[in-house]
Amino acid sequence: MPASPADSPLYRGLFSDDETAALFTDSAEIRAMLLVEGALARVQGQLGLIPETAAAFIDRAAREVLIDPAALAAETAVNGVPVPALVTAFRKAMEAPDHARYLHWGATSQDIMETGQALRLRRVIALWDGRLDALARQLGRLALAHADLPMAARTYGQVATPTSFGAVVAGWGHPVLRHRARLAGMRDELACVSLSGAAGTLSAMGAEGPAVRAGLAQALGLTDPGHSWHAERDRIGAFAAWMAGLTATLGKMGEDLILLTQGGVAEVAISGAGASSTMPQKQNPVGPSVLVALARQVIALAGAMQGAGLHRQQRDGAAWFTEWLSLPQMCILTGRALALAVDLVQRLRPDAAAMARGLDDGSGLIRAEELTFALSRHIPRPEAQEAVKKLCAKAKPGGPALGELVAAAFPALDITTSGGLGTAPDEARAFAACVGAGD
Repeated sequence: MPASPADSPLYRGLFSDDETAALFTDSAEIRAMLLVEGALARVQGQLGLIPETAAAFIDRAAREVLIDPAALAAETAVNGVPVPALVTAFRKAMEAPDHARYLHWGATSQDIMETGQALRLRRVIALWDGRLDALARQLGRLALAHADLPMAARTYGQVATPTSFGAVVAGWGHPVLRHRARLAGMRDELACVSLSGAAGTLSAMGAEGPAVRAGLAQALGLTDPGHSWHAERDRIGAFAAWMAGLTATLGKMGEDLILLTQGGVAEVAISGAGASSTMPQKQNPVGPSVLVALARQVIALAGAMQGAGLHRQQRDGAAWFTEWLSLPQMCILTGRALALAVDLVQRLRPDAAAMARGLDDGSGLIRAEELTFALSRHIPRPEAQEAVKKLCAKAKPGGPALGELVAAAFPALDITTSGGLGTAPDEARAFAACVGAGD
C-alpha cells in the first residue's frame, strides 16, 4: 500500500478525492508557482522595477512553459525547496537570458510557494463550499421528510426517550451550517498573497516593495495582508483546525449510522452497502466507517499542523516541512469525507417498523421519564422518581409494561401521558427551513 491513499490505484476510490487531489499534484504546484512568478514580473514591470519588455516576456512564458517536476527533484532534495530549481529550469526554458535575469526579482522561495498555495486553496474552498451546500440541503430534505418519524433516542448507548429521525438528521446538519459559515470567514485569510523577501523586509525591492505586494495581490485576485507573514502560521493552523472540526462532525454522523445499521437494530438501511468475501448475508456500513476513519486521521494530522505553528524566528524549515507533510493529506482526506457524506445521505433509508420496535419492546421502559413527570403532578418528584425506578425493575418485554405497573400502583391517580416527541419534529422542520429544503 502506498504511503498516501491519494497515490494508490487500489485504494484511491476508498480514501481519496480526485477533485481535491488534483490541486495537490506536483504539476498543479509548479503551475501555480509559475503563475505567481509571471504576475510578479508583470507588476514589477508596471512599477518600473524591471524592464517592461522583460516583464511581458516572463509573464507570457510563465503561462506557456512546461517543466517536468521530476527534473527538479535532485536539486530540491539539496535545497529543501523546489523554487531554486524551478527558477533555473524556467530561465533555461525561456531561452532569453536578457529577460530571464529579471525573473524572481527580490522574492524568496517561501513567497512563491505560499502564494501559489493560496491560489490552490482558493479553488479548494470553492469546491468544498459547493459540497457543504449540497450536503446541508440533502440533510434538510431528509429531516423534513422524517420530522415526525418516531425512534428511540439513546444516551450512553441505552434507550432513553423518544425522538424523531428528522431531529437526529437535523443534529447532523446544524454543525455543517456552522462549518460552512466559518469557511467563508477564513476564505480571504487563506487567499492571501505572500511577498516578504529574504527575511521579511522586502529590502531588494526598496521603497516599491509594498506597492509590488499590493499589485501582486490584485493581479492574482488575492488579499494583501499589508505586511510580511512568513513566520505567522495562525491562518493555516486555523484551516487545519477547521478541517478537523468538519471531519469530526461527519465522523459523528458515521458513528451514528454504524450503530443504526448494526445487526439487531437495523433502523436505517444504506443502499449499495459493502459486501463480505465470505458471508453473503452481510451489508457492511463501509461508507460510515470510512467517515470515522477519515475523521480520526485528519484530527491526528491537525495536531501536527498545530505543532508546526511553533515557527522559529523569521523562517523555520522544520516547521514548514511539517506543514508540507500534513496539509495536502488533510485536504485530500477532508475532500473525500465531504464527497462521501454527500453521496451517503442520498442512500439512507430509515426503517419505520424497526424504529417502532426500538421504541418499545413491550416493557414500556422508554416512557419512564414521562411517567415520572406525570406522577409528579400528584406527589413530590423525588418520591415519584423513586417509585417509577422501582417499578422499572419489574417491567419486562411482553408485560407487564411500565405504564400498567404505575397505574396499578397508583389506582386513585390520573396518570395520563401524551406519548409525544417533544420539540423533535419542530427542530427537524426548523433545520429544513434554514437550508430551504421545503422550497
